[in-house]
Amino acid sequence: MSEAIPITSTVLGRYQSMVQLGEIESDPAQLVSVKRLDRLNERLAETRMASKKSALGWLFSKRKSATEPVTGLYIWGEVGRGKTMLMDLFFDVAVEPRKRRSHFHEFMAETHERIKGARAKIASGELKGSDPILPVAEDIAKDVRLLCFDEFSVTDIADAMLLGRLFTKLFEHGVVVVATSNVEPDNLYKDGLNRNHILPFIKLLKEKVEVVRLDSRTDFRLEKLAGSELYITPLGPEADSTMEQIWRSLTRGMAPHAETLHNMGRNIPVNRTCSGAAWFTFTELCVEPLAASDYLRIGHAYHTIFLSDVPVLEARKRNEAKRFINLIDALYDNGNRLVISAEKEPQDLYVASSGTEAFEFDRTSSRLIEMRSVDYLNAHAEDNSE
Repeated sequence: MSEAIPITSTVLGRYQSMVQLGEIESDPAQLVSVKRLDRLNERLAETRMASKKSALGWLFSKRKSATEPVTGLYIWGEVGRGKTMLMDLFFDVAVEPRKRRSHFHEFMAETHERIKGARAKIASGELKGSDPILPVAEDIAKDVRLLCFDEFSVTDIADAMLLGRLFTKLFEHGVVVVATSNVEPDNLYKDGLNRNHILPFIKLLKEKVEVVRLDSRTDFRLEKLAGSELYITPLGPEADSTMEQIWRSLTRGMAPHAETLHNMGRNIPVNRTCSGAAWFTFTELCVEPLAASDYLRIGHAYHTIFLSDVPVLEARKRNEAKRFINLIDALYDNGNRLVISAEKEPQDLYVASSGTEAFEFDRTSSRLIEMRSVDYLNAHAEDNSE
């Protein structure tokens, strides 16, 4: 029995199925990226077969293309053009079993921690050598061959100084990078402090990935939310059903996944995310002891936040009320879209008549009313990431 290249599904097949189901409209610019992603998946399959000790492994290994390094992909374009959706489809069908998907910020925060640990082991004599980046890159490459990044951006000088050395080693170990970004590689860390530190990495990245601009006609997220009631009240089965319908429309019916965000040494569990949107309950964000910076981290990670089951807040729940105020402030200032189910209308959500929270909640209620408007959606169409 012959052994075929192990591709059981394609990005194009999934994409066309979504078009037929009416979940998306076919877009020529998206189709260009779809075909590039499928070609990349074929290359991953070919090189995998060439390395296998199977009956046909020798055949694939004789193909020149199967022994050449695999070129990754860097898809960039304006927000809302479908980059995250395409990454969802690609990651789901990618044949490489050693694959990882991560927000770039999370990956770099984790890498800095690993380097710190490696540096301590070198100082104690537990690790040989003097460069802590080498063992960290080797460990990453042992676990991951396909590294997929959502929202590739560089805003931190510590990251800028590390990228060149780290990714030189990752690429040497055969790691393949697929990334989505709002900026082209040449504009990464633009106007950043000591930007010269990142220039060698940008040159290296352009050698190791194919750069594709996704220049779709419109902001698809805005189309999905336009006309929907984004503040749903009262709570109950009807509200739950409406929230689910909006979620399915925005995420095109694709299966959600869980992940963890990192902020200042804290972990923020995200139990339901897909296509750049994330769904939280009021308990998860406002009963749990999260800080204002945690809310901003969430706002930077996702373009649309679903928040369900917001109760009426009384004076005895002032801690929860304060967190809710901080949450709305962070999302409003960051230009996020918010879909919310609540027990009462915004002006009736906080019933205490005195105290700082009562005064601050007037601003919160005003912002909640504004965030459900078409004007807010249009005004912030370009403000937050894919």
